[in-house]
Amino acid sequence: MELRFTPEEEAFRADVKAFLADNLSAEVARKGRNSEGLTKQDMEDWHAALNARGWLAVTWPKEHGGPGWTAVERHIFEEECALAYAPRIVPFGLNMLGPVLLKFGNDAQRSEILPRILDGSDWWCQGYSEPGAGSDLASLKTRAVRDGDEYVINGQKTWTTLGQHANKIFCLVRTSTEGKPQEGISFVLVDMDTPGVELRPIKLLDGGHEVNEVFFTDVRVPVSNLVGEENKGWTIAKYLLTHERTNIAGVGTSTRDLEKLKSLSQQLVRGGRPLSQDPLFAAEMLEVEIDLEAMRVMNLAMLSAAKEGAAPGLQSSMLKIKGTVIRQRIQSLIKTALGAAATPFPAHELPDNARSVPEDAAGATAAYFNNRKLSIFGGSNEIQRNIIAKDMFRS
Repeated sequence: MELRFTPEEEAFRADVKAFLADNLSAEVARKGRNSEGLTKQDMEDWHAALNARGWLAVTWPKEHGGPGWTAVERHIFEEECALAYAPRIVPFGLNMLGPVLLKFGNDAQRSEILPRILDGSDWWCQGYSEPGAGSDLASLKTRAVRDGDEYVINGQKTWTTLGQHANKIFCLVRTSTEGKPQEGISFVLVDMDTPGVELRPIKLLDGGHEVNEVFFTDVRVPVSNLVGEENKGWTIAKYLLTHERTNIAGVGTSTRDLEKLKSLSQQLVRGGRPLSQDPLFAAEMLEVEIDLEAMRVMNLAMLSAAKEGAAPGLQSSMLKIKGTVIRQRIQSLIKTALGAAATPFPAHELPDNARSVPEDAAGATAAYFNNRKLSIFGGSNEIQRNIIAKDMFRS
């Protein structure tokens, strides 16, 4: 089923394209196309450009700084940004903490924190996973003990994405050991420069630095940094994760990468004919395109419901599973199409006598391996299938 857009929606698409042409630098787009890492300045510059246009907090209501878009307009915006290889909006403050504060925070927290997220004064990171608590998040061990008007926090978080750039972290901490594990968890905000907070980089196989460990040793934070009620953080955690999982689905990114795959299949020749004419390969591309189109319709339906105030619920788990499978499948097909040309190094880092690979080959292997994480973080796909199955059996 092909999605059809109204003349007004197509005019909005043209507006987005014009904005991208005027504000997205060719160098940043090149980095995105070649799967190269962005600098903190790259991400902050894009954040500032979107904020200046009023297009940054796409999940927030208009009265708090959101653009007030329809579900279709948000879909168009995300699709065009992906097609242009614009940086993805750093989600931790805007798409995770922001919605949490709007639903569970108090007026003082909203008035102080939300504007600082928008103007870039604060960069937030996420303190959920621990060495012994990944998909089984309820088993987390980081403790927060009440001492007068403060909490004293001790413990460790891991896989803290882009924590090296952050000055703030929102954390799940254990404030009680009574009852079920989920009943003793609270949601607390912490300044990264508080005494006792230590961040250590986790170096990846390719030498990159995307994730970190964060250690808390007798870290004191005001009780006013608690979001919602004490020991009720599990409800907040689940709410936040529905927004995270929806973001991971990456409909726009998959649309862009599928176009790249189609282009490569027409350029590359196997057995004297374009790869696109190979029956088996063409069938695999068609299968993933059908799945993507179905997911696009589901994503629009979910965005429409969210616009009316509905929580994503099980749809977020469904989108997370299907979206990550599709993204990984497309990257696998790109790598298969390129064959030996799927170099693990960006083209500009190759010696002169090895730069004859197709332009679209640059970064293909890096993207393939990096995207293996998609089915793990944000709640592994196995856990998401269990969530869906339990709900179905309950019905």
